[in-house]
Amino acid sequence: MSRWEPDALGRLQAAAIELYAEHGYEQTTVAEIAARAGLTERTYFRHFADKREVLFHGSEMLQEALVTALEEAPAGESPLDAIGYGLRRLGPFFDERRPQSLRRHAIIRSSHELQEREMLKRSSLVAALTPVLERRGVEPDVARLAAESGISVFHLAYESWVADQRGRGYAEHVDETLASLRALAAAPAAASLR
Repeated sequence: MSRWEPDALGRLQAAAIELYAEHGYEQTTVAEIAARAGLTERTYFRHFADKREVLFHGSEMLQEALVTALEEAPAGESPLDAIGYGLRRLGPFFDERRPQSLRRHAIIRSSHELQEREMLKRSSLVAALTPVLERRGVEPDVARLAAESGISVFHLAYESWVADQRGRGYAEHVDETLASLRALAAAPAAASLR
């Protein structure tokens, strides 16, 4: 095997998604992923710590993009509006990768281990957004609540986007989910208990 391995990371990701879709996450081994990609297990472990991480590669870039977008939100926006601004800015990232996102989502939904890892990703997003909101002048408790709410919007908008048979953009789902959250917050207490 050649020492130079063009796009090894991309090949490993594609092979893993194919195998996870064909045989299931639990039934697929790292050796099978490496073989499908035409690489060695050693090469796999140079890129990924374990077989879960192949599905979560890029999470740091997504987090950075969201933090940057939140930092660039117009001054004077409410904490939730600023987060909404950041989430809408992720729209092209998801929309351009829709087929891969749908496959990845189905694989994650099929495994409790992967769902747990996805929850950790959500927690790290909350931890990353909270100090950005504080730097924007939001009180710490409110910043945490806004970050938690914003990441719930992120997740629910993503779930809605994945299920959308019409193929509407992610940003549109963010707007709808934010509108639902605002309606919930504005609802009289008696109405929300029904």
